Amino acid sequence: MAACSRGLMAPPFDLAPRRAGAGAASWPRPSRGAIRCCCYARPEPRRLLSPERADERRVDGNKTAAAAAARGRRRGGLTSVPSLSFPSSRSRRQPKQQDFYPRCTPRGPAPQSRDTPPKRDTGIASEKEWGINLLDEAVKESGTNEDGSTWYRESGEDLGENGFRCRWARMGGQTQDGSTEWKETWWEKSDWTGYKELGAEKSGKNAEGDSWWEKWKEVLHQDEWSNLARIERSAEKQAKSGAENAGWYEKWWEKYDAKGWTEKGAHKYGRLNEQSWWERWGEHYDGRGSVLKWTDKWAETDVGTRWGDKWEEKFFSGIGSRQGETWHASPGGDRWSRTWGEEHYGNGKVHKYGKSTTGESWDLVVDEETYYEAEPHYGWADVVGDSTQLLSIQPVERPPGVFPTIDFSSSPPRSTDEPPPGMMPPSSME
Repeated sequence: MAACSRGLMAPPFDLAPRRAGAGAASWPRPSRGAIRCCCYARPEPRRLLSPERADERRVDGNKTAAAAAARGRRRGGLTSVPSLSFPSSRSRRQPKQQDFYPRCTPRGPAPQSRDTPPKRDTGIASEKEWGINLLDEAVKESGTNEDGSTWYRESGEDLGENGFRCRWARMGGQTQDGSTEWKETWWEKSDWTGYKELGAEKSGKNAEGDSWWEKWKEVLHQDEWSNLARIERSAEKQAKSGAENAGWYEKWWEKYDAKGWTEKGAHKYGRLNEQSWWERWGEHYDGRGSVLKWTDKWAETDVGTRWGDKWEEKFFSGIGSRQGETWHASPGGDRWSRTWGEEHYGNGKVHKYGKSTTGESWDLVVDEETYYEAEPHYGWADVVGDSTQLLSIQPVERPPGVFPTIDFSSSPPRSTDEPPPGMMPPSSME
């Protein structure tokens, strides 16, 4: 089974750039009383805010991982790039969710189809939002509904070397004509090294030709270089429209260790007919007061017009710098840009400077209080508190005198996560 393999699963379809623009989509929101057993009730993800560079806005409410990833770096698509909503055929083709009973027991009613794409710009969902509840017994069943659509449901357990254990469940189905298909998979993994993993994957298509894929995962393990406990969370999503040349891709990640080291980031790509856009951002806290944050976003049209914005800030103990660039390029090769910078000396003095290709410039020192966040808004204590299901995974008991095999020959982990090849072309702002 793919969910229990130790490697990453590849998306079921390609979303390579095709000189177009951003699109947004929606995932269905079941009611609060929805099923939460083999499948799950999916609450509506929080709407994340998009602050400008100089005015980072805090996200109120519960400290979810999605809000944490968005904290201070939620950058919306450029204003000239429109949004897109994919249609849904649920209302006219699928039975209502309240018609079904909880599906925790074998030979239960048929699972319900999900026929709309996930939402864009929603970050990493929490355990509670995914509601993974695996069965303790093996199940293998299938059936045909009154309208001719078919469904299946399976669950089981796989064992391997080093005490590897994977409990999994999956379900899916399709309409009689095959125009609508859907599949959902959940799993939890563990082994004798203390590794624990909780995850889920969804994919499907509907009668309008919309197709999508989404994966969520969180992992607990001991870092082989620092020997510290580390929790890593990630989400990867993509969707394509069947009606237009439109689609989008996102990859989000968060990494935490027990001494406060934290890394967060995202890569995004989208298109809508003649426009395409890209966005990348990252945050890194070393746990000792040093902070690095950056954003790089740009867009283009099929006639060659390009524009974008990027900035970066580095701080430690009140001393640091900020710098950035806003730019625009025409199809004829004309390019406008404005660069700016700030040097913060830690004594209330700030050196500000900048210039543009139109001849404007400034260079001055001002009295200004320096503000930056030395610690992440959502850190190690928060992610531990929100990972109760991950931490409760029970591994196979290790026999006396047996020790895990650990490979120390691998190189140190990379600090950046890259999207699939061809997804992110190089920035033109170099």
